[in-house]
Amino acid sequence: MSNSLELDSPPTEAQLQRIASLSATDLADIDAALLALCIPQWRKLARVVAGAMNSFEGRFNGVPDTYFAQRVARLIDEGVLEVTGDPRRMRGCEIRRVS
Repeated sequence: MSNSLELDSPPTEAQLQRIASLSATDLADIDAALLALCIPQWRKLARVVAGAMNSFEGRFNGVPDTYFAQRVARLIDEGVLEVTGDPRRMRGCEIRRVS
């Protein structure tokens, strides 16, 4: 069982190649799916990531959950989302929309 204090695993070489193949449209779609699951109340980052990944029904097979979490970190840096905890630790982190 993974400890919530451990950093999430880095992507494999195959996953890095899949990430590199994503288009600007793909990235915008991922960001939109993540934001659609964020509300003004705190939610576990892992829940938001899993929901976004499931919403694509296999479209992004090979793209790891940690990449979706990196997209969330970008949205945090842009001031769209707030965070409590470390986004590199999905199970120990919560996010919400900036109100």
